[in-house]
Amino acid sequence: MQPDARWAFARYCAIAHHYPRPGRIFPPFSARIDDLRGVIDRYDGFILDAFGVLNVGDGVLPQAVERIAQMRAAGKRVVVLTNGASATRDEALAKYHSWGFDFTADEVIASRDLAGAALAGRGGVWAAIAPEGAGFDDLPGDVRALDAGLLDSADGFLFLGSQGWDDAKQAALVAALTARPRPVICANPDVVAPREGGFTWEPGHYAVDLPVPVEFYGKPFGGAFEAALKALDLPAKRVAMVGDSLHTDILGGRAAGCFTVLIQSHGFFKGVDPKAFIAASGLVPDFIAAET
Repeated sequence: MQPDARWAFARYCAIAHHYPRPGRIFPPFSARIDDLRGVIDRYDGFILDAFGVLNVGDGVLPQAVERIAQMRAAGKRVVVLTNGASATRDEALAKYHSWGFDFTADEVIASRDLAGAALAGRGGVWAAIAPEGAGFDDLPGDVRALDAGLLDSADGFLFLGSQGWDDAKQAALVAALTARPRPVICANPDVVAPREGGFTWEPGHYAVDLPVPVEFYGKPFGGAFEAALKALDLPAKRVAMVGDSLHTDILGGRAAGCFTVLIQSHGFFKGVDPKAFIAASGLVPDFIAAET
């Protein structure tokens, strides 16, 4: 079944016990603004989600390019914090540049990099769940594309992307880990991703159902925000997290001590009023922007 916002939200709620607890009390209500121009002057730095904020699937949001330029003109610091783990840092940066963004390598933090740092020094053979043809030269150690043989022989599993993953492959992985438990690193905690044709299930949806403890790297977990705040070199109270998801962007940003802005029209909540979802989850952003 292809998820919609309601199915995806229900899934996030069902696994919310895996997520961090917010470090600050949520505001009693969200202020409504047209776009990010309404908050540029309020904060010194911005942590930006990618999907649903800068792009939808493989399509850039033109106003996002303009908005980054306006932030720079106002002297603001920016960093992209993405759970997209299928592509290498160089590939992601090249994509952003092709879309017209001027991000430097230090301004793009991907959960793939955080997972790679956690993998360093562990040894053994790691089987990667990733799109067909993906490369792993940027990752430390012996990382190989998962195949039937590696289900039994791999020393650990690295979940990077869910393209091509299905219930049958998930069942085979569950059986292999039940027969011989091994470590699993999930480099994309997202349950879904908004794309041009709707949502796709992402690694976080599958990883929480594995029969072994899973290490998660990326939003909403703290290590991702620590890396973003370090890159910005700003205290959290002077930074806004901008994203389209309540359980990754808004929860993660608030748990890190940042202010938060939910983008409504491009990603998770495209065509859906987030009001009922906010009330049901208690995850209240400081601002709701109609657009980036």
